[in-house]
Amino acid sequence: MSATTTPAVGAGVGAGARLQPRPQRCRACGADHEAGPTAICEHCLGPLDPVLDPRRPLPTREIIAARPWSLWRYREWLPFDGEPVLSLDTGGTPLVEAPRLAARLGVARAWVKNDAVSHPSLSFKDRVVATAINAAAAFGLDTIGCASTGNLANAVAAQAARAGLKAWIFIPEDLEPAKIVGTAVYGARLVRVRGHYDDVNRLCAQVADLFGWGIVNVNLRGYYGEGSKTQGFEIVEQLGWRLPTAVVAPMAGGSLVTKLRKAFKEFSAAGLVSGPTPRIYGAQASGCAPIVQLVRDDADAISPVVPRTIARSIAIGNPADGLFAKRAILESGGWAAAVSDDELVQGIRLLAEETGIFTETAGGVTVAAALALAADGRFSADDEVVLCITGNGLKTIDAIGPVLPVAPVIAPRVAEVRALVKEDLPVSTESL
Repeated sequence: MSATTTPAVGAGVGAGARLQPRPQRCRACGADHEAGPTAICEHCLGPLDPVLDPRRPLPTREIIAARPWSLWRYREWLPFDGEPVLSLDTGGTPLVEAPRLAARLGVARAWVKNDAVSHPSLSFKDRVVATAINAAAAFGLDTIGCASTGNLANAVAAQAARAGLKAWIFIPEDLEPAKIVGTAVYGARLVRVRGHYDDVNRLCAQVADLFGWGIVNVNLRGYYGEGSKTQGFEIVEQLGWRLPTAVVAPMAGGSLVTKLRKAFKEFSAAGLVSGPTPRIYGAQASGCAPIVQLVRDDADAISPVVPRTIARSIAIGNPADGLFAKRAILESGGWAAAVSDDELVQGIRLLAEETGIFTETAGGVTVAAALALAADGRFSADDEVVLCITGNGLKTIDAIGPVLPVAPVIAPRVAEVRALVKEDLPVSTESL
């Protein structure tokens, strides 16, 4: 089967199914659970994680490299037995070296992991939906959905459309227009909810139970979250099977930084890479930075906040994985930084001007936080740093448009172009 083929949902459901989700285990109390569309431990209410078979055969670097360039090339580390049937061409985004950005950070080398061009919906969320939708199909669910601040809504709607599944998408009512359009166009049932993301998420927890839907970041969350690891796996392979020394990533619910650390540790345990695992640095907007505060205080509980930032895609005031994110960051020797809305807008412009990559507000947070961390002495001159860019700038043009220069309007005459060129010349060369 080619990497661009998407079979019918029924191909993965029922007798003779090729794909079986793995059982799960509680991250808090260790209780084992059968595979199923549930993400909360019935004993202690802790989160469930899929359990991989420790006896499974693992591929070599050469076997991985011979596979199609998608996230499924790492399928032995994903929460299934058998072959996936949906979203087979997601993943495989570029890792772009950024020497001018490295100079600004004062490090030896820097790269941008560019999920702004992820397939099919231009964000990192395509990865987690690819694993969640396969779990939904294997469990025989005909409807999926999500609570979303935008990117996940786009990814669920797009991948449900490809698979022929019904989709119900719940978003805060004030989401950016581009993200609303980028969901509605796929024909999903889109519902805007008065309130913040945390209000939407609570509603979806009730909806999942009431209607038996597969809400990807609620009752399918264990299978969904494992898709995040593939960003880390790709970074390692794209660096020539080497580990960077540091990674900077945005934080919303906090899952991404935990899964990046898990990915690096799993590849190390498999003998595919050696050396110290990277320091993990988390980034948030100062208008919604509960995990940053948790890291700074080394506290034992999240203090929820009401989001007040233009970085809506990471504006989660009560992040589900906040404590686990704090642990991953501090255990790795990393840190966390929060930046203002003005700083994140400048981060968007800087990334575009220095690397040719246009990111949304979450990416602006990542770039601005990396600069703040560098100014705080968190990087060394021999560091090799990867910045994780998780969404495309076309999704949040309202954030960057007002600060860009207005283009002049001229008549179709060379003389008018010459006048503009003269304006741009340094004073000493104006006579040329």
